[in-house]
Amino acid sequence: MNYIIFDLEWNQAGEKKAEHPDLTFEIIEIGAVKLSEDGKLLGEFQRLIRPVVYKELFYRTREVVGISEEELEQGECFEDVFEEFLEWCGEEYCFCTWGAMDLTELQKNMDYHKMENPFPLPLYYYDVQKLYSLEFEDGKTRRSLEYAIEQLLIIKNQPFHRALSDAYYTAMVFLALDRAEVSKMVSVDYHQVPKTRKEEIYIVFDQYSKFVSREFESKEQAMEDKGVTSTVCYKCRRSIRRKVQWFSDYGRNYYSLSYCPVHGWLKGKIRMRKTGDQGHVFAIKTLKLVDEMEAKKVIDRKEELQNRRRERRNKE
Repeated sequence: MNYIIFDLEWNQAGEKKAEHPDLTFEIIEIGAVKLSEDGKLLGEFQRLIRPVVYKELFYRTREVVGISEEELEQGECFEDVFEEFLEWCGEEYCFCTWGAMDLTELQKNMDYHKMENPFPLPLYYYDVQKLYSLEFEDGKTRRSLEYAIEQLLIIKNQPFHRALSDAYYTAMVFLALDRAEVSKMVSVDYHQVPKTRKEEIYIVFDQYSKFVSREFESKEQAMEDKGVTSTVCYKCRRSIRRKVQWFSDYGRNYYSLSYCPVHGWLKGKIRMRKTGDQGHVFAIKTLKLVDEMEAKKVIDRKEELQNRRRERRNKE
């Protein structure tokens, strides 16, 4: 299997009212490098794309990327470039990107052009930005690509903010990671949502488990589904009762606390994501073993929210 490290540059509307409802960011350049499993550079890919939605360059795009409208006029159409890119990727590969946005926007552009999505469900990839944070920082902070390059003392011999050069720099960061550990920290793309219960995604990592549900008509319907709300210890696969039932943090996320008699406290978190289909949603649930201090934070947070709601009702 090879690694395809790719980067996109895109254009957008100059103002919100001119934004196309189905395409916020239009891809104008694809750049990629291909690495073998042992880290050898196997090839490069770079193409300019002629825009059809946002033909006038947004001033920030012009300043940062440095591509002119005249150059873009000589570009190829998105459909042809994508097909060529897919053929260049080969048969067995895994995508690597700096952050999750490039893979999402690639598929949104495919949707706009009414192209069939050839990627598997689930689509796994490596988020090099996240992996850099996990290995060199706190796992939560998200740094710019240029920051990581500077911290790793990688020679900056190409300009940033062009697709191929940013793909190259992302590859250099990827090669600086402990790939034995990296292989365990795969990310899941959420652009394609499971359609049935059988397609729902469940992954177990060293430190937590992740579940991605199928689509529901509402958050309330999702929270009535046993697959979404169940709490199973990912270490021993034991179904465990919740000590703190799922509660909402002002509608943004849901939290719970369970206790496994073998492995201890298990903190649950459910995030709801919109699918863009008539207000439908899907759920992303993570379950993580925590210490007593973290468990107490969950208990205290629920009590705090209950007190706030009680005070608000009394005022009314």
